[in-house]
Amino acid sequence: MSKLIIYFSRSGENYFSGEIKHAEKGNTEVIAEYIREFTGARMFKVEAKNEYPEDYAECGKIAKAEKESDARPELKEALRDISQYDEIFIGYPNWCGTLPMPMWTQLEQLDFTGKVVKPFVTHEGSGFGTSEDDLEKLCSGAVFKKGMAVLGKHIHDAKDFVKIWTEE
Repeated sequence: MSKLIIYFSRSGENYFSGEIKHAEKGNTEVIAEYIREFTGARMFKVEAKNEYPEDYAECGKIAKAEKESDARPELKEALRDISQYDEIFIGYPNWCGTLPMPMWTQLEQLDFTGKVVKPFVTHEGSGFGTSEDDLEKLCSGAVFKKGMAVLGKHIHDAKDFVKIWTEE
């Protein structure tokens, strides 16, 4: 079974247990790398053409405005075809209660008919929010498996948890 990880992740200032701290690598990317290690899946990082600011508060303002306007930010590069993949892991941080809007841009371009989708989210207490429902709309025709939510403050201790989830 051929596997793919489609994910969005942001480094820079991030919120961890009530504090703003600098992260060299985004939380979702750390989890995506664990998944790749356990599954051998190919990774595709979704990146907005206009990068988000490193400053946490500024990034939050932009993310909120994008969600409120139902924006579809232009991407640096778009994945065009997933026909060769059977199982697709979709990962993202919870932004404003759902997926970051660049993920909407990317996922709307793909045909998920008959694909197995396993969503994963990093968060600081909000879990999936409405993103699982949103994913079902974005990935019409997919078969969804149990998702995985990982608290950002636990990403470096989550490797065994991720391994178990990938085997379910």
